[in-house]
Amino acid sequence: MEKKQQLEQASTEATCQVSLSGFDLINSPRLNKGTAFSGHERDVFDLHGLLPPHVGTLDEQIERRTEALADESTPFTKYSLLRDLQDTNETLFYALLVRNIEEMLPLVYTPTVGEGCQRFSEIWRKPRGLFLSYPNKDRIDQILNHSRYDDVKCIVVSDGERILGLGDQGAGGMGIPIGKMALYTALGGIHPEHCLPILLDVGTDNEDRLKDPIYIGWRHHRVRGVEYDDFVDVFVNSVKKRWPHVLLQWEDFAGSNAARFLARYRDHLCTFNDDIQGTAAVAAATLISAINVTGIPLEQQKIVMLGFGSAGIGITNLLAQFMQDRGLTEQEARDRFFAIDLYGLVTENGKGVRPEQLPYARKEQEVRGWKQPNGEITLLDVIRNAKPSVLIGVSGQPGAFTEQAVREMAKYSDRPVIFPLSNPTSRSEATAQDLMDWTEGRALIGTGSPFEPVSVGGTKVPVTQTNNSYIFPGLALGIVASKARRVTGTMVKAAAEELVRNLPTQKDKQGSLLPSLSQARKLGRLIGMAVGRQAIRDGQAQVASEDALSRELQANFWEPVYVPYERK
Repeated sequence: MEKKQQLEQASTEATCQVSLSGFDLINSPRLNKGTAFSGHERDVFDLHGLLPPHVGTLDEQIERRTEALADESTPFTKYSLLRDLQDTNETLFYALLVRNIEEMLPLVYTPTVGEGCQRFSEIWRKPRGLFLSYPNKDRIDQILNHSRYDDVKCIVVSDGERILGLGDQGAGGMGIPIGKMALYTALGGIHPEHCLPILLDVGTDNEDRLKDPIYIGWRHHRVRGVEYDDFVDVFVNSVKKRWPHVLLQWEDFAGSNAARFLARYRDHLCTFNDDIQGTAAVAAATLISAINVTGIPLEQQKIVMLGFGSAGIGITNLLAQFMQDRGLTEQEARDRFFAIDLYGLVTENGKGVRPEQLPYARKEQEVRGWKQPNGEITLLDVIRNAKPSVLIGVSGQPGAFTEQAVREMAKYSDRPVIFPLSNPTSRSEATAQDLMDWTEGRALIGTGSPFEPVSVGGTKVPVTQTNNSYIFPGLALGIVASKARRVTGTMVKAAAEELVRNLPTQKDKQGSLLPSLSQARKLGRLIGMAVGRQAIRDGQAQVASEDALSRELQANFWEPVYVPYERK
């Protein structure tokens, strides 16, 4: 009730000057109120006859949309209905999300957004965001310069090549930037008009998409090499020229490109990669929460990382930094990790080892006795020999956490910590119920996608979703509010530390590993403030003090309510 009163109060505090009228006003998603246009507004904006005579309220509209969602039989049809609502009435869409975060988040983002990307061409109806295609590479400046984008402060961009664990979805990958930006607003409070989703359409190597007669993307195999890099460079330079202080978030690029672009551009504009940095922050916080339960200090953990691309390396680097904060040397921290990639355990002279993996590569002499006849060291081999206490998966390989490996791990740990973080659900390294069964109910589990509660001794126990949405909306809010020039590693770490301060297990060892998703919007504000403070300490903020930061944060935190309109 208190929250509803705050929203109603906010709706009376401002009046919006509007130049559109009639059909054009109703067809503007940001301005449309549907049946909630007042009698006065219907007079002033020539709306009589275009709307049914009943003057409704936002609450009534939310109830109507909730009933419509309940009538849909599958998550995908619910996703499609919500996308239509977003493209029709943004205030109603976000009000519905904010009031029902736990129910709506799996529908507008993971896991349902995965199918949304695969079937994006079926449901695309109205423009949202920008498709910047390779044939239009010489028009990017012109496209970005339209006045409708004057208020943009945040961009999420993808090229659609590594959508969740589903691989190359081409132009359908636009579902991810749209979904991420929706959470910028729903959980970070950033106004929709400040958010711009972008898809760099450089083709696709997904033959199913290329052969699909209704595919909406550029029908061409992916542009790669120098031409691809040049295209991305043109895009970044156009963004810098158009919005010198914009936040650019990279999303769902292929692993090698994700790390490469972050390294190339992080010192040239305000940018971060959620797959690398957001995943690392929420995984680190969730592991610390599990440690609150087990009582074994972080610096004493032995951690196996299955999947050692950009996400796995990002998680490992951040956890190693937390270990160093607790007194370990850099090398001592690295020695606590056992990284496994496509070719098995990463070793000094192993097959396909990349430079960024080398700091965590094990010495050949150390693991010589672990090898299979073919020379590979598997997950089971690592568990038998290293006896880890923590197992984290970002491999995108369903079933990679085998029953034999998990049961072996449970021999050496009273409370094994196991995080199958790949999503969507179909790509999870193991199901939550299997992990509980294979460890006799002793595992502490965090999953990348939502799972139904597991049965432990006849009792249903909720499963913690280790979701990036705990981190990136607040991170973005803090960057915007502080007007940060760059995103530093310590700003990302500050986001993780603020989440740690709000863990239920700080007070109750029987509590959930992470706060309820219903608290995610409140956490967004807290994390935003922590990130902004760190930006000030790092010399990256353009606000002078914490008081100024607090004012900016408040000014940038939007509530989805209808405000009165006057004719401009």
